[in-house]
Amino acid sequence: MNKNLSLLVLSQIFGFTNAAITVFLGGIIGSQITSIKSLSTLPVALSVVGTAIFTIFASKIMSKIGRRLGFIFAALGSSGTTLLAAFAITQQNFILFCIACLVLGMGMAFTHQYRFAAAESVEKEQATKAISILMLAGIVSGFMALTLANYTKNLIPEHLYAGSYLLLTVFTFIPAMLLFFYKDNEKAKVDFNNKYSGRKFSEILFQPRFLQAATAAAVAYAVMSCLMTATPLSMHVMEKISLEKTGIVLQFHLVAMFLPSLITGHLIKKFGHSNIMYIGVIFYLVTIILSLLEQTFANYFVSLVFLGLGWNFLFISGTSLVVLTYNEEEKFRAQGMNDLIVYSTMALASLSAGILLSFTGWKMMNLFCLPLLILTVYITFRADVLSKK
Repeated sequence: MNKNLSLLVLSQIFGFTNAAITVFLGGIIGSQITSIKSLSTLPVALSVVGTAIFTIFASKIMSKIGRRLGFIFAALGSSGTTLLAAFAITQQNFILFCIACLVLGMGMAFTHQYRFAAAESVEKEQATKAISILMLAGIVSGFMALTLANYTKNLIPEHLYAGSYLLLTVFTFIPAMLLFFYKDNEKAKVDFNNKYSGRKFSEILFQPRFLQAATAAAVAYAVMSCLMTATPLSMHVMEKISLEKTGIVLQFHLVAMFLPSLITGHLIKKFGHSNIMYIGVIFYLVTIILSLLEQTFANYFVSLVFLGLGWNFLFISGTSLVVLTYNEEEKFRAQGMNDLIVYSTMALASLSAGILLSFTGWKMMNLFCLPLLILTVYITFRADVLSKK
């Protein structure tokens, strides 16, 4: 741990509440303020779309003004946007709430780059461990966000959940104060007086290991996002399971997403990126199999735990592998490309969640994730074979 990494970890705790609260409440709020039930998860999906469309811009902006200012401006923008979301809830304005979620997603494009900043804060061989430490902050963030969002939902009488977004205003503002003390890594800065000397987009993209890393991270987020976006609706709205129990399932899902980070870096170092990716795929298969059983609280609980474990193994192995596939001068270009692939895939999955749940049900939408797992296994196996030649 050093000063930069410590600041990033603290900022992750508060900054990640943006995603946690939006996933937890976005679909439920959407179902209450729109009469078209298949559009209930649209606010959550648009937050992911915002992240996807702004990833390249986030990388570009930070390559020009530095990570410190980029992170601070994003935190301030997100904090202001949560007030718009709260106002939209009080007015029962679905379109305005969707716009607010879209902009909040744009802010998350910067927050998701904390992991690259963490990797840059240490020596390259310690990058996996630094990313794992940052991921652990998500446990604190998830429990804090979901618990307090539930407690503050009635803060404004007659406007359910507006108080939760007022709480988020405070949470998303805190990283702006913390990262004021962040220091940009001199080695990470780009000299714009010199012409770019790295490889072309296509040369970076079609490396077998880059494709493997990006695919693993993209599938990790696509499957997790699709199922987690639909979980509150499936549990609370369709199966009539209480909001408190729904929150517990999502909290322990977040624990499963981030707690294994204590050992994931060590496991990757010992067994290799590919083997950890294969295990992540197996965890996702368990989730899909469990979905075929009766939808009870216990079933959702165990299923979402395995969903979190699968995400952790696939996403951390993919993220730690991608930092090994580019040179220093290619950093922002490669990172932006990777995040565009990851969050565009996630956005499509999230957009599909409400429609799939409405028209096919919980079991079938789980089965639709199988082709993505097959693709991950194929691309990982292919990269392993080509690396031995």
